[in-house]
Amino acid sequence: MDARFTAEQDEIRRTLRELLHKRCGPEELRAALGAPAGHDGALWTALADQLGLPGLALPERYGGAGGTVAELALACEETGRALAPSPLLATCVLTAPLVLALGTEAQRAELLPRLAAGALTATLAVPGPALATALALTGDNGAFSAGGGRAGGVQARHTADGWLLYGQVDQVLDGHAAALLLVAAHTGGFARSRTRLFLVPGDAPGVVRARQTALDATRPQARVQLRDVRAEVLGEGGGEGQSGDTAELSALAALGDSVATVLACEAVGAAGRVLERTVEYAGQREQFGRPIGSFQAVKHRLADVYVAVQAARSAAYYAAWATSRGERTGGLALAQALEALRGAAAEGIQLHGGIGFTWEHDAHLYFKRAAGDELLFGPPHRLRDRAAETAGLFGAGEVAV
Repeated sequence: MDARFTAEQDEIRRTLRELLHKRCGPEELRAALGAPAGHDGALWTALADQLGLPGLALPERYGGAGGTVAELALACEETGRALAPSPLLATCVLTAPLVLALGTEAQRAELLPRLAAGALTATLAVPGPALATALALTGDNGAFSAGGGRAGGVQARHTADGWLLYGQVDQVLDGHAAALLLVAAHTGGFARSRTRLFLVPGDAPGVVRARQTALDATRPQARVQLRDVRAEVLGEGGGEGQSGDTAELSALAALGDSVATVLACEAVGAAGRVLERTVEYAGQREQFGRPIGSFQAVKHRLADVYVAVQAARSAAYYAAWATSRGERTGGLALAQALEALRGAAAEGIQLHGGIGFTWEHDAHLYFKRAAGDELLFGPPHRLRDRAAETAGLFGAGEVAV
């Protein structure tokens, strides 16, 4: 393994950090969270036009930069440092790879260049509590269903005029503002049950969207209702499809490791930044006539956080390197990164003293990012359990403790 970054990777990180430092400081961040879209449209345009970030991991023939998940993950380490609210995760990490993997050539040619240019934003509409399951992060997704029975979700019905979708999806990332929805829906009834993915314009008749209050305001979420909405199936069209066809589930499972890798790097960036701010404050705040950072107990606590962050960074970088070579270690890296971020943010709140416990302090944004990601994509112990299961670590009859 060659752990060195290429010159291009270093340049991406440096340029992106400079741009976010200028355009996404604490004041700009809070202003963006209060905007109707939940992010700064001008910042998104700058990320697309100046850096080509949306197309970083898309092939050149579709207007992308021809990079890999590794470059996208390293870029997201920088967006994680700033907690930059943007459609990047929903559009480029969750949706674009599925269009590339499953879409017809006509769908790819129509959608991917616009996604790569940042002109089109998109999101994956999977029931929030089931997102980690659909991506096979916390268990095998073979039994995943996008709807049906008392579970609700979305039902797809094939008619002479095409597909109609009916149902509701909660906790859709950027679902209130995305121009394109990639909806997971249940088809075929009970006998020929299948989950398929459908393309739906965000402003299509029958689509009702409302932004929800989310624990992590830097990841806006929405409730999406579909009332007999006309939709286009992603990939080859046709009727109800055959039971047991797992192309969509296989694509979601393959996507899961890339998503976990990107999220791990993002969490590492956030953890590193909150640690930097805490160390800086510990050197300024004085008690008993000396900076609190000079006390041995405080040094020990900060050292423990530093070790955890560095270990998580190593795991995230390895996952980024390994993903491009077909190895799947993203879940383990994400588990370690989320724990590092939660620990760094918690210590940041504690060591900032009274001011750290106010909701207005930025340390809470980092803590909520860790907690929010655990709810959507974790928690860490289930990510590790899934990794152990995949690796065959425990034989039949053995139980992990």
